[in-house]
Amino acid sequence: MTDALGSIDMPERGRSDDDATESKKPRRGGKRGKKGPLARLALFYRQIIAELRKVVWPTRNQLSTYTTVVIVFVVIVIGLVTVIDLGLKEVVDYVFA
Repeated sequence: MTDALGSIDMPERGRSDDDATESKKPRRGGKRGKKGPLARLALFYRQIIAELRKVVWPTRNQLSTYTTVVIVFVVIVIGLVTVIDLGLKEVVDYVFA
């Protein structure tokens, strides 16, 4: 019986498990291992610049709208947490006083 890789019953001729491990050489760092630290740092910064060029930056109008929405949301959450905190304080004062 065979599968996509060959015979299940019989191993490949002329090749043993020992030959397979001996023929493979260990990897030695690839492209990054051949460059010095300054070259790798320069490559890193070039990649950062390339990614920043892909960013779709918001317009001034969009930025002010987003900022306003965030500030309003934060104020609402602060108010909600304040009300809950004061309510819990009153409950604790009632229970322990």
